[in-house]
Amino acid sequence: MTEQRRYPKGEAPEDLDDNITLDANDDRWEWRRRIRSNPASHRAYRTVVAVLGLVVVVVGLIAVPAPGPGWLIVFIGVSIWASEFEWAQRLLYWGKARLRDWERWLRSKPWWVSALVALGTAAIVAAVFWAYLAWAGSPAWLPDRVEEWLDRLPGVA
Repeated sequence: MTEQRRYPKGEAPEDLDDNITLDANDDRWEWRRRIRSNPASHRAYRTVVAVLGLVVVVVGLIAVPAPGPGWLIVFIGVSIWASEFEWAQRLLYWGKARLRDWERWLRSKPWWVSALVALGTAAIVAAVFWAYLAWAGSPAWLPDRVEEWLDRLPGVA
C-alpha cells in the first residue's frame, strides 16, 4: 500500500507552476520591471544575481559542517537565484519539500530518535572542529584560557 502524501494548501506538486516565465510583464516590482524590459540591463542584472547567489550558496556549503545556519544560508542563496532563474525556483520547491518530509518523518518518531539525531549532529560538528584544530591549530584570536584548553586536546598542537 502506498502512503498518500499531504501537502500544505497550494504547495502540492500539481499546484506549483513549474513553467513560470520571469519577464518584465509578470514582475510585481517596478524597478525590476524596468530592468527586465531592457535586454542589456536584464543580462547584467541576471549576471549579478547569478554571481551573488553563487557566493551565498558556496559560503553556506562551507558553513554546513560548522555549527550554525549553514543550510539556511544555502537556501537563501538558492532563493536569490530563484528570483531570476526558473530552474532555481524548481530547486527551491524541491528543497522545501524535502525539508518538510524530514520534519514530518522526525516528528512521527519517538523523542529519543530526535535526541539521537541531535547527538549525532553534535558529534559530527565536534569531529569537524577537532579535524580543523588538528590541521591548523587553535586560533590566536581566542582568549588565552580557551586557547590553552584547546591545545590540551589530543592531536591538537
